[in-house]
Amino acid sequence: MKKILFATAASALLVAGCATDGTMQRPSDRVLIGAGSGAVVGAGLGTLAGGDDGRNAAIGAVVGAIAGGAVGGYMDRQEERLRAQTAGTGIEVERRGDQIYLNTPADITFALSSADIQSSFYPTLNDLAATLREFPSTAVDIVGHASTDGPEQYNMDLSERRAVAVQTYLNQQGVRPVRMAAYGRGESQPIPGIPGESPQNRRVEIVLTPITEGNV
Repeated sequence: MKKILFATAASALLVAGCATDGTMQRPSDRVLIGAGSGAVVGAGLGTLAGGDDGRNAAIGAVVGAIAGGAVGGYMDRQEERLRAQTAGTGIEVERRGDQIYLNTPADITFALSSADIQSSFYPTLNDLAATLREFPSTAVDIVGHASTDGPEQYNMDLSERRAVAVQTYLNQQGVRPVRMAAYGRGESQPIPGIPGESPQNRRVEIVLTPITEGNV
């Protein structure tokens, strides 16, 4: 069973389709979409905004899409703003083509084994929310990760709850729910070259993808 849930500030639309191959959904394929929904639904990496036309269309209908020739400059300005806002915070900003990846180490965002955002991190998230409001034609994928320290299912649940906590906070700061999706990857995707048990793998990644006229 694969389900994708799109949420707006006032309502949620559930779209579902059935798979007939009888395979079990892997923990690394679980995704939560729609701020505060709490629903766990099946999806693969293609559900990231750049690879899901249905989700792109839903976002584009609400916030509008960018003309293809303007995408580079749009993301350049957004990257510049984010680098300035996150300087000295411990957040890493990485540009990959037209996408921007923000790597947020869990130790500066959450207490150990907690999904409650530390109050010291609120100003950084407030700045991020302000930038996301300024650049509304950007989809926001929030991906929680864990180390291999501890039971696998516990790590999966914690990574999901942390991703949803960031998603919910950004929504409270005015980022529209339809733009955001929260994913839990647990311990399935350690940082390349880093041992699975390393605390560096406890992180939340925020992936920003432009919604363009060509993919709505």
